Amino acid sequence: MKDITLKEIASKLGISITTVSKALKNYPDVSEKTRNSVLELAKSLHFTPNSFAVNLRTKESKTIGLVIPEVVHHFFSSVINGIIDEAEKHGYLVIIVQSNESLEMEIKQIEMLLNKRVDGILISLSNDSNDDEHIKEIQRRGVPLVLFDKISKLINCSKVIINDQKAASDAVEHLISVGCKKIAHIRGPLNPQNSVDRFLGYKKTLERNNIPFDASLVYTCKGAGFDEGYEFTKQLLNEHPDVDGIFAVTDMVAVGAITYLNEINVKIPEQVKVIGFSNWFMGQVITPKLSTIDQPGYEMGVKSFDLLFEEMQHKSETIFKYKTVELETGIIARESTLGK
Repeated sequence: MKDITLKEIASKLGISITTVSKALKNYPDVSEKTRNSVLELAKSLHFTPNSFAVNLRTKESKTIGLVIPEVVHHFFSSVINGIIDEAEKHGYLVIIVQSNESLEMEIKQIEMLLNKRVDGILISLSNDSNDDEHIKEIQRRGVPLVLFDKISKLINCSKVIINDQKAASDAVEHLISVGCKKIAHIRGPLNPQNSVDRFLGYKKTLERNNIPFDASLVYTCKGAGFDEGYEFTKQLLNEHPDVDGIFAVTDMVAVGAITYLNEINVKIPEQVKVIGFSNWFMGQVITPKLSTIDQPGYEMGVKSFDLLFEEMQHKSETIFKYKTVELETGIIARESTLGK
């Protein structure tokens, strides 16, 4: 069935195409009777505006691109919800693509979004992202850009972040406050800035509390997943049987650590205390319940879209002042550090 046009509606009602267009857009200079007639006929004919033609006139696609490392992660699913909810308020659709923590895939996905002429792009960088040229290409093409969570300090754009060093410091301070003296860190990959900052927060907090930093207590993940948390904890207990605290870079890693400790009957928190990062729902399901850093994913999504929308509204301006929004984090202390 062919698409109904404005011309056909105008012809059936005996009015001009301009009047039909104005009635559909609720212009005040169209009478209520005419507007109702146009709306009723448009509905009965299943008329939908030609969005492609509208986009050509307005030079807007009303779509934005969202590039994230992985969809299934609880934190990123919360971010996605925040972005979509806020985008819908402003009439934008969100194209969600996944880099799978791969620089090559990240480059391909960004190029695809640029070719689709999205109005703006939101990105949380992959763990492999150690070259910023593909990100700078977004800006060279004049497309508004906001980085969130996993960012690059070398890119001059708006960003939504948390203070990862402070959050990690809070986690380690919590372990020290409940009696830990030998604390291991299962850290994230070497590239992402948030992984680096969490490691620095860990190291500086030990030194500030007169606990010597021991590099052999640091284990570096490639993907920061459950299996690595499990295997590194096994290695840790073999190499340092007297360890009494573990700070994991994510809750997923921490759950892997707790699973192994439970299997070998190490008492948590009496013998080893564990704290994670992100407040994943599984932390409340596992036994004992996981202490963690609360990372505001939904709020990060909302703020990320808001910054992008602001830049899209000022796209024609030669100078736009980029902003960095830093969201608050906090400790959620549960059984893995406090006991029942």
